[in-house]
Amino acid sequence: MKIMFYFIIAGIAFAAILSNALFGHLVYDSPYDQDINKYSVYVHLKPEWKSYPGNILFEITNVWSDPDPKADTFNYDPSVEASLVTDHNYNQLQFQNQKSFVELKHQFSDCKSSWKPILYRYAIDSLRSSLDFAQGKQLNNDPYVQILPDIPNEKYDLEEHQKLTKQGFVQFIPICTEKRTTSYDFSISINDDNKGFDVYFVDSKEQLDNYLKKESFSFYTHDDCYAINHHSYSGTCGNVGPNAGLLIVLPDNLKLSLTKVRINMHETLSN
Repeated sequence: MKIMFYFIIAGIAFAAILSNALFGHLVYDSPYDQDINKYSVYVHLKPEWKSYPGNILFEITNVWSDPDPKADTFNYDPSVEASLVTDHNYNQLQFQNQKSFVELKHQFSDCKSSWKPILYRYAIDSLRSSLDFAQGKQLNNDPYVQILPDIPNEKYDLEEHQKLTKQGFVQFIPICTEKRTTSYDFSISINDDNKGFDVYFVDSKEQLDNYLKKESFSFYTHDDCYAINHHSYSGTCGNVGPNAGLLIVLPDNLKLSLTKVRINMHETLSN
């Protein structure tokens, strides 16, 4: 029955793509209202880390509303044209707790450029999202605003988790907004079933420095703005400032050669 359902969805998506392709320029329009910053942050941990020679890939989708779209907001298919319109920043050697790592970011991380999916790209992403929804991997079928199940990590208890994250890797992921205060839905998951993460919605990147200095760092504590020791989590954080973002903490005992952390952030239209 499930296989038949997948074929039906695939048939509908293909029919939509074909019918719109027949209208020429319409296939290059975007049905999506909000701007999308879809980028990645690649981290290579150096020998000082217990997780060495492991690597971390943060896959970020930031959906937001720009009331004054800039000239560098465009419609395109990132899987085809990325080499033509995007660049990567230089590798940067950085340190956390006297341990070094190399970080590489995509240019879309600066919130100055964004894109909207052209029609056939949107159809393909919608199909993939519908399959994940049918399989229970996500709780909705929006391809760019994904709600993930709330799954705590039960491989080890909170006390053991705190020991593992005490010297763990910390990453800050900024939001994009033109508002003085805004609300964000967010979701995060990790591909390692044996590890948990902590996530906090914080007011600025300064809280990353406070966290690393072992000082008391502040974070938003209302409206499900944080989670501790989870495999997967979705929440909503309201009344956050323009410099806010997610602070993500991973334990320093990663075993996979590439640990993938998927992050979805969505500025709500109602605020």
